[in-house]
Order: sequence, then C-alpha cells, then structure tokens
Amino acid sequence: MPHLTTTDTQLSATGAERLGFGVPGYAHPLLAPAEWAELTRPGTPLHWVVLNVAAGPGDRPDPHCLDAVGRLRNAGVRVLGHLDMSHGSRAFGDLVRDAQHFFDWYKVDGFLLDRCPTDRADLANVRRITATLEAVVDGGHLVLGHGAHPYPGYAEAADQLVTFSGPWTEYRWSQVAEWTAEYPPERFVHFVHGVPRTHLEEATRIARWQGAGTIFFTDRGGRWEGRGHIGPFETLPGYWDEIVSQIGRGVSE
Repeated sequence: MPHLTTTDTQLSATGAERLGFGVPGYAHPLLAPAEWAELTRPGTPLHWVVLNVAAGPGDRPDPHCLDAVGRLRNAGVRVLGHLDMSHGSRAFGDLVRDAQHFFDWYKVDGFLLDRCPTDRADLANVRRITATLEAVVDGGHLVLGHGAHPYPGYAEAADQLVTFSGPWTEYRWSQVAEWTAEYPPERFVHFVHGVPRTHLEEATRIARWQGAGTIFFTDRGGRWEGRGHIGPFETLPGYWDEIVSQIGRGVSE
C-alpha cells in the first residue's frame, strides 16, 4: 500500500465526499463527440474539464469547441484552458497571449499549466505567471500540471497541483510526499492511465489514502507528453459508468 514518506504520520482516507474528476483534455469535439456529450450528464462528479483546441487555444475561435464549452458551462461544469509550460522553457509572453485567447474566445474559468517545473529555482517565475493568469480570469481556478511532487512552495502558487501523472504500474507502488499532509485533499490531482478494471477500486482507494481530491483514471495505455499529445486521456475509459458510480457512492476502507 502506498504510504507517506514519513514514518510517524497517521494515514487517513479523508476527503471522500470531495473526490471527483478532473478531465485532462479530450480529443477535439469532432473526433470525440460522445466523450464531450457524456460530460454534461447530470450527477457526474466533475471538478473541471480541460480544453485543448490545438496545442493551446489555436489561431482563431473554433465553432465546434465553442459549442462544446457552451454545453459544459450550461451544465455548470468548470472549463480550464490548456497551457503548456514546457518545463519552464516557454516564454512568459507566449503563455499570457494563449491565456488571453482562451479567455476572450471561450470564456474559460481558469487554466491547467501542463508540464510545469518542479524545482525551487523555477518557483519565482511560476508565481509571476500564476499571478498574471489570475488577473486574466479575475481569480480563476489554476492547476499546476507537474506530474510529480514539486518543491513545497508551489502549493501556495495555485489552487491545485497535479502530483502524479503516469501509468498504473508506477501509481500502485507510489509514495506521497510528507509535506502534502499539511493541505486538504482538494489541493491535489492524480492522473493515472493503464488502470485495469479489476484494480479500479484499489486505485481509487490509493487516491483517497494519498490525499488526492481530484482524479482521472483510465484503462487506456500510452503516453501523455508534449503539446497537443493527450494520448491515453483523449477518450473515455472503458469503465466510465462504473467509476462514476463508484465515486458517487464512495469506497469502503
């Protein structure tokens, strides 16, 4: 069973009532119409959905994406624009330009900053970016897509941190950093691909025990890396109905 990296911290499966889905970004609505339509189903515990038009907002408003976003907003679903930080190598001005386009064209509620740096040395630059993005969306929801545990100071730079993004073969033996115990589950996100149906309940239990409040699990395989490459997360998992029902009722400990 995954465990905290400290030996004297009591594990607690907290946040069960808050556990829900963060969708990292489906394929374009023309390629995945069923996936986008499914997100408006009443009662689905969705925290947010990421919009990635064309490795970002694209060059102009896309009518199919406008329609998909409109349906989500009418259903009360928060929509985040996808910004790729390229591990800190993207220029500040490019990120702000893309963010402004997302807001002007799609009225997004915030952003997922994919491939966000994790080191202490990059924290000041990330803080500068998140402060600017908060102004763009007037205090919108910001998620830092590290994919691993970053330097603890990042927890004060955004609303949520993606502290795991990877395959089930790594997730089932993963450990959670000690410092995360100082924050509530709604601050952390886990994206896991290649989760077999037979291990779905185990994966959900790991997320609860590690203190993650937002998840996305899929049985699809492959990689999720780089601009415009969503990989295993671009379609619904084969057990979507099952996991929606499971999250809704909770998992016994």
